[in-house]
Amino acid sequence: MYTLLLSKIITMKVYQTSTKPFTGTKYIDVYKKAFSLYRQIKANTKRRPYIRSAYFRNEKIFLGLFWQHLNQKNWKDRTRRLKFYPCGIELIKNSKNTPISKDDPSNSNHILHRFGGITLADEFFYVQIKESKITDQKFLISIFPDSK
Repeated sequence: MYTLLLSKIITMKVYQTSTKPFTGTKYIDVYKKAFSLYRQIKANTKRRPYIRSAYFRNEKIFLGLFWQHLNQKNWKDRTRRLKFYPCGIELIKNSKNTPISKDDPSNSNHILHRFGGITLADEFFYVQIKESKITDQKFLISIFPDSK
């Protein structure tokens, strides 16, 4: 069990993944691997693709918003984020660690949950999930490595 010290006040328990991040430096190479994993998940449902989360009592986490958010980034940042896609999917499925949760500053009807994870190569990354207070639906927004 790892604990990440974010500041003098905030500590976060991080989830140790068993999957490795995707390799590659070109966006198209990493994208093909990540989208292949997404298609496997998408094939399991007739409607919106989702995975079930251990922390949220096996509730659905919808994945479509992640791809919309990813397309707003530049190519280098997309590649950097997509490398951690399999690690983020595993974290959502298996982690029962408590995230850092706060209200969304841009929309008071949403809560943002940030989970921490670490790969086998000791690379830290975060997974951010948005929860709607009105509908109780949860959406994967972002997976990104620690900037340190």
